[in-house]
Amino acid sequence: MKREDLTEKLLDIKREKGWTWKYIQEEIGGISPILITAACMGQMKLPKPQAARAAALFGLSQAEERMLNEAPYRGSIPQLPPTDPLIYRFYELVMVYGTTWKELIQEDFGDGIMSAIDFNMTMEREPNNKGDRVKMNLSGKFLPYKYYGNDDETPEYGFKEP
Repeated sequence: MKREDLTEKLLDIKREKGWTWKYIQEEIGGISPILITAACMGQMKLPKPQAARAAALFGLSQAEERMLNEAPYRGSIPQLPPTDPLIYRFYELVMVYGTTWKELIQEDFGDGIMSAIDFNMTMEREPNNKGDRVKMNLSGKFLPYKYYGNDDETPEYGFKEP
């Protein structure tokens, strides 16, 4: 079985049982609800206790449980640009604001990147009389580039210089 097959199996069971992601997240528990959904979609791995709870919930085999605990091959968008309108809007945000985010982060923090590994994300519904809004908060650790082979006058890392 491939990881994509397991994802399809989980989605089929979710559909057949009429479960919501919120229900699945509550039953598995122990980590961010977003990470649980990402793991079910094949983009993250579940720690062993959560993999065991997911296997019990979905009625999975031992091999399928182990697969939920393996580091996946990440990046599931089958084509670029993405064709799904909701996913495309995120792609569009990066195309329009990506260079701005880069400039502002590097001006404030220095020469580096925002981690998507040491990372937190929350999502909530924000009521609005003109139509509810999706509120997302992304928080990634700043990772400065290392300046290797440097001499005594060159900083070791690309943190913002005074």
